[in-house]
Amino acid sequence: VELFGKAYPQDDYSNVTEKILSKVGKNLHNKKHHPLWLIKEQVKDHFYKQYTGRRGTPLFSVYDGLSPVVTVQQNFDSLLIPQNHASRRKEDNYYLNRDHMLRAHTSAHQWDLINSGLDAFLAVGDVYRRDTIDNTHFPVFHQMEGVRLFSCHELFSSIKDGEGLQLFEQGHRTTHKQECHTMEAVRLVEFNLKQVLTKLMTHIFGDGLQVRWVDCYFPFTHPSFEMEINFQGEWMEVLGCGVMEQQLVNS
Repeated sequence: VELFGKAYPQDDYSNVTEKILSKVGKNLHNKKHHPLWLIKEQVKDHFYKQYTGRRGTPLFSVYDGLSPVVTVQQNFDSLLIPQNHASRRKEDNYYLNRDHMLRAHTSAHQWDLINSGLDAFLAVGDVYRRDTIDNTHFPVFHQMEGVRLFSCHELFSSIKDGEGLQLFEQGHRTTHKQECHTMEAVRLVEFNLKQVLTKLMTHIFGDGLQVRWVDCYFPFTHPSFEMEINFQGEWMEVLGCGVMEQQLVNS
């Protein structure tokens, strides 16, 4: 299989079809005035205006041209997804071969972007999963995700008497926090996360939005949440999020 000028030898894992390969590289999210481009620009504009650094420049940088061809290491291992996890199945993913695949989520780029020294970014791109096509599923779709890392000063600077508060402790893992995080740190990060995402959804859908948060599980965040909004009288999931596993940051 040849993609973006590079050849990928086939093996017993190869299962990507010609039909899917014909979709790779279309970059609809970067085509001016395409609905996906419009949504991407709306989110970008919101983040650029709402969140600025000390010099007034945007806090978040945006990466929307990353290759959809990633390694299995990037897509799964770097995110602490266990070897036997159901999400790795050939039935659910498009593998070029045993070592390379079409990304199943934009999270496949998290490790590399953090490792390059970034602490606030948005990643946008086309993602691929072997889904049965119906009115809400298609094998190619698009994701945008944000990551924000906090220093002790950034997290506690607005808190009265915050100098004595700590990010880390040697504690126990509970349903509410990781073993290495203090309860104060988790509560602030969780508050910030939910506030940022509620503001974003209000920006996209307008005022008067009904929002609820549902506890859930992801291998690379804890605690983890899904946000649902009330749409035409029914609750609809619009995103997943959480506090990044410290092990992922440390690695």
